[in-house]
Amino acid sequence: MSANGKAFDRALFARVMGSVRPYRRVFWTTFALTIFLSFTAVVRPILMGWMIDDHALKGDATGLLYLTLAVIGLLVLETVLQFHQGYWTSWLGQTVTLDLRKRLFAHVVKLRMRFFDRTPIGTLVTRVISDLETIEDIFSQGLLSILGDILKLVVVVVVMFVVNWKLALLSMAPIPILLWATNIFKNSIQRSFQDVRTQVARLNAFVQEHIQGMTIVRSFARGEQEFRRFERINREHRKAHIRSVLAYSIFFPVVEILSAISLAFLVWWGVQDVLSGIASFGDIVAYILFIHMLFRPIRQLADRFNVLQMGMVGSERVFKLLDTKEVIEDRGDRTMGILQGSIRLEGLWFAYGGEEWVLKDIDLDVRAGEMVALVGATGSGKTSIINVLSRAYEFQRGKVTLDGIDIRSYRSEDVRRSVSVVLQDVFLFSDTVHNNITLNDPAISRSRVEAAARSIGAHDFIMKLPDGYDTEVRERGGILSVGQRQLLAFIRAMVHRPRILVLDEATSSVDSTSEQLITEATAKMTKGRTSIVIAHRLSTVQNADRIVVLDKGRILEQGDHQTLLARNGAYKRLYDLQFR
Repeated sequence: MSANGKAFDRALFARVMGSVRPYRRVFWTTFALTIFLSFTAVVRPILMGWMIDDHALKGDATGLLYLTLAVIGLLVLETVLQFHQGYWTSWLGQTVTLDLRKRLFAHVVKLRMRFFDRTPIGTLVTRVISDLETIEDIFSQGLLSILGDILKLVVVVVVMFVVNWKLALLSMAPIPILLWATNIFKNSIQRSFQDVRTQVARLNAFVQEHIQGMTIVRSFARGEQEFRRFERINREHRKAHIRSVLAYSIFFPVVEILSAISLAFLVWWGVQDVLSGIASFGDIVAYILFIHMLFRPIRQLADRFNVLQMGMVGSERVFKLLDTKEVIEDRGDRTMGILQGSIRLEGLWFAYGGEEWVLKDIDLDVRAGEMVALVGATGSGKTSIINVLSRAYEFQRGKVTLDGIDIRSYRSEDVRRSVSVVLQDVFLFSDTVHNNITLNDPAISRSRVEAAARSIGAHDFIMKLPDGYDTEVRERGGILSVGQRQLLAFIRAMVHRPRILVLDEATSSVDSTSEQLITEATAKMTKGRTSIVIAHRLSTVQNADRIVVLDKGRILEQGDHQTLLARNGAYKRLYDLQFR
C-alpha cells in the first residue's frame, strides 16, 4: 500500500510510465514479445497430445519425427524470444533508473541548504539508490512479468475448456484454495518485507553512527553496552527475515500439494475417460503439462505483485523528493564581469525558519579590497551573514549588493564562483590531493595548483605524501591532520581566484604550528582581495582593517582594533575575557 493509503495509485503509475516515453519503442516491443510468448506456451502441450494420439500410438514414425522437430523448433524460438524479452525489459528498467537517478541528483544539488539541515543524509542516499532500484524492478520483474503471467493463465484456461471442459474442471478443482492461499501469502510477505526494510534501516543507521563515533565509544568505555544495543537491533532484524522465510516455507509446499492433488484428480478421472473412449491418452499428457503451466504463474504472481507494489512505494518517495520546491529561485540573468569586490548589506533580516530572526536589520559596508573581521559569541549571526552572501540561504528582507548591483540579479553560479569560503570543518572527498583542490575542474592546471601551494607554504608537506599531489586522501581526508586539511582548503580557494574571500574560523581547531602557517597563508590570500574573516581568537584579527562586533543578530560596534579597545565596549569585554 502506498503512503497515501491507496492500494494502487493510478496517477503515480502514470507518472512512472511517463519515464518510459523516450523508450516507448522498446517497451512496446517487449510487450508484444510477452503477448506472443503467452500464446506460444500453450502450443507445446497440444503438440505433445497430437504426437501421442495421432502418431506414437499409431506407429507413424515419419509424422512423429516431424512433430518432434516442430516441438524442438518451437522450444528454440521460445528460448530466443525469452532471451530478448528478458534482456530488453531489464535494459528498459536500468535505463529508466539511470535517467531518474540523474534527474534526482541534479535536483538534490539545487536544493537550498535549509532542506539538508532538516533531512537526514541517510534518507537522501536511500532515495537516490535503494528506492530507485525498486523502480527498476517494476519493469524487469513486475509489470510486464505480471501481464505475461496473467495472459498466459487466461490463454491456458480457455484452451483447456475448449479441448475438454470436464478435464479442465477436474484440473482446476484446487485453484480456489490456491488463490485464497496466495492472497494470504501476498499480505504476509508484504508485511514481512516492510519489517525487513525498517530493521535494515535501523541497523544501517546504528552501525554508521557508531563507527563514526568510535572514538567516543572507546573513550567512555561504552563498548560492551553499545554491543548489547547492537545485539538487540540485530535480533529484531533476524526476526523480520525469519518471518518472511516462514511465509515462503509454508506457501511453496502448499502450492506443491495442491498441484499434486490436481494431478491426482486428473489421473483418477482421466484414466476412466480414456478407458471409456471419452478422452485420449494424449489429452491426459497435455493436461498434465497444462497443470504445471497453471500453478507456476499463480505461485509467481504473489511475489511479482509485491515487487510491483514496493516499486510503487519507492517511486512515490522518489517523486515526492523531485517535487520538493526547496530551491533558491535563480531569477538573475546578469553575467558577472570583473568584480571589484565591494559589498553592502542594507536593512538585512534573515531567519532559517519562520520569523525566528538570526540577523536583524544589519547595515554593513565592505569596501573593495578591505579585510573585515566578524567577531561575537556563538549564535551572534556571523556565519549567517556568510550563508546569505554566498547564496546558500535566501534572506527575507533587506538588500545585498555586490559592486552596487543587487545580488539577486546575478546568476547564483557566478556569485558562488566569485565568493570562496574556507570553512572551519574542511570536507575532503575520497580522491587525490590534486582533485580535492581543483574539484575536478579541467581548467585548473597542475602548475597552477603547485604555484598556489608554494605561495602559502603547503607544497613541501604535499610532496612528502606517498604520491605527492596524486595521493589518495581517503574518506574525509583521513590520512591528513586537521591543519593539513585546512591548508588544502586554502589552496582550493586560492586556485579558483575569487574576488571575495571568506574565512570561517579557519584556525579554531588547529595546533600552534598549523595556526602559524594558516595565519601566514591568510595574510597572502587576503592581500588585494575583499576578505571577511570570522574568528573566535581575537589575536588572528587584530590586523583587520575593520572589526565588526555582533550580538544576537545585531551589530553592536565596528572599527579597528585600537579604536574598539579605546571605546571600552563589547569588543573590549571580549578581549579581556581572552587575554586577561
